Amino acid sequence: MTTINFTYLPGDGIGPEVGAAAMAVLTATTERFGHTLDAEHHLVGGAAIDALGSPLPADTYASCEKTGAILLGAVGGPKWDHLKGADRPELGSLLPLRKNLNLYTNIRPCKPHAALIDHAPLKRERLEGVDFVVMRELTGGIYFGDKGRDEQGAFDMCRYSEMEVERIAIKAFDLAMTRRKKVTSVDKSNVLETSRLWRETVIRVAKSYPEVELEHLLVDAMTMHMLTRGQDYDVILTENMFGDIITDEASVLCGSMGVIPSASLSDGNVGMYEPIHGSAPDIAGQGKANPIAMILSAAWMLRLSFDMDLEASAIEAAVDAALHGGHTTGDLGGKLSTSQVGDWVAAYVKDNG
Repeated sequence: MTTINFTYLPGDGIGPEVGAAAMAVLTATTERFGHTLDAEHHLVGGAAIDALGSPLPADTYASCEKTGAILLGAVGGPKWDHLKGADRPELGSLLPLRKNLNLYTNIRPCKPHAALIDHAPLKRERLEGVDFVVMRELTGGIYFGDKGRDEQGAFDMCRYSEMEVERIAIKAFDLAMTRRKKVTSVDKSNVLETSRLWRETVIRVAKSYPEVELEHLLVDAMTMHMLTRGQDYDVILTENMFGDIITDEASVLCGSMGVIPSASLSDGNVGMYEPIHGSAPDIAGQGKANPIAMILSAAWMLRLSFDMDLEASAIEAAVDAALHGGHTTGDLGGKLSTSQVGDWVAAYVKDNG
């Protein structure tokens, strides 16, 4: 028996709803495999501001640092848009967690599920055979640069060190070696000096991986080619802001943002796992939110932070069965509520041992 000790941060908006569904699935999984679930519940983001006056309370961060495994629902919403800088839910919680826990590798997959291809707005031939992973550098660039305003305007500094580029590039090439051996590095080197450093460093790292094909694309071209010839890509490597944008665009290929998990990783088994969607306050509390991405994020947590591949695969098989059987929320054409999808997936995990 293994104790699965992690930090659970429901967050804001639909976060608590999709989080509850994922927790139901995790509970069923631990029961099936004979483990003990030890989840440390804490507030983060807007909910923490309202209750405790800080988007990242000391107890919340201490738990994250102690467990090294974090399952996060979503953060932010228009309720807190009037706040400035680090007082905002996102800037005051997500960025410090990423930086202080050294979560520099963000991984987001894009592989359209066969049962969802007809839900995507693109033609079937644009989607069949698409299977790539975006590897986004998560602790550098413009999001973490100096920011401010003066009498003439505002500024956000974008800065990258050679070390920051090198370590994420190594992760991308290592991943490519386990897949189809191709890395597409995305930058804006025709304009930005940081991108020129990025490209030079990636080329240097590539020399240690002679089996891996390396190509370079400018980010504006990538936004077009991703939707028109997504089958050409394997591992897409890019910096922080570009990665934020193109991974949301990639959700169009998968039919819904509600089915895409993500992992933000440091070295070793430290990781934060969350769906790529936001807090969606417009549907919060209505049982409409799709919990699949959160459930799959929980599966990634088991696999990557606890080395539980069998347990993660059981969850993924249950999600696959739910999608094929139409046991989904309304965004995917189903009739189930958020909690009902979680219960269905949890029951499948327990009954198919």
